[in-house]
Amino acid sequence: MSMPNNFGSAFDLGALKNPVPADAIQGIPVTQKNLMEEFLPASNQIPVIIVCWSSKSKPSLEAMAGLGTLFDEIAQLGPDAPWLLGNLNVDMEHAVVKALQIPTVPFAIALIGEQLVPLFETLPSPEQLRLVVDRVVALATERGIGVGTAAATHTDEAAAEVEEKLEPEELAALEALEASDYAGAKKAYEAWLNRVPGNNLAQLGLAQVTLLARIEGLDPAIVLPAAATDPSNAQLAAQAADIEVAQGNYEAAFTRLIGAVKLTAGDERKLAREHLVSLFALVDPADPLLAKARQQLASALF
Repeated sequence: MSMPNNFGSAFDLGALKNPVPADAIQGIPVTQKNLMEEFLPASNQIPVIIVCWSSKSKPSLEAMAGLGTLFDEIAQLGPDAPWLLGNLNVDMEHAVVKALQIPTVPFAIALIGEQLVPLFETLPSPEQLRLVVDRVVALATERGIGVGTAAATHTDEAAAEVEEKLEPEELAALEALEASDYAGAKKAYEAWLNRVPGNNLAQLGLAQVTLLARIEGLDPAIVLPAAATDPSNAQLAAQAADIEVAQGNYEAAFTRLIGAVKLTAGDERKLAREHLVSLFALVDPADPLLAKARQQLASALF
């Protein structure tokens, strides 16, 4: 799948009348014209995340920077990137702010199949921000939108899926996450799974909030060096791997835990192995990295 070659090409960041440096503005600026002509149609092919910002709001600029960092990580995928980033300057685009009913900044929404999905209205932590993006991509994929699923959007079934609303448990989980209430979010995802056993989105959400709960209070500057010094300590390895996964460094986390499996025995080995398997749930089953890690784990065990 590819985006139109001239998508967003008519915008001159240097022409924006605000004190924010042009290089601090991440994504494609949203205007009344391109919202209707480009962003909404594009959301039928790929999920769109729009961050709303103001030069008067430091948290909104930090949210835009955080989303820009995440988007840069997948920018090398070019036209096959799994999501598109836009930014809305609420100080300038009053008509768009009114149309989208933006209540405040920072604020972010997703466009999925021309549907608006509110994401957050407080500044998330980097880990929460990554979780939000992962959920958007997963939700879009579930609805037949995104990389590798373009053909599905042409079926009646996919069209019906796009019209579906967010599940009540999912809304409750997202609200809990905005308040950093990981226990509440976990409870909501568990309720969703109790109602719809095996639901992929619920399983992914539960795995993600469980991870966020585990790393809450952990200091990477302490845990990572300690784990490197004592690689046979399965508990430290598990904590360090959690941090690395939250940072997006899946390969390092898997390598660390596979190393712990090789260096330990008994309960310690069991802890390292089971923790590694639990982290596998956070990776796309089609990701080659997952297949490689499973193979390495099997070699370490047998």
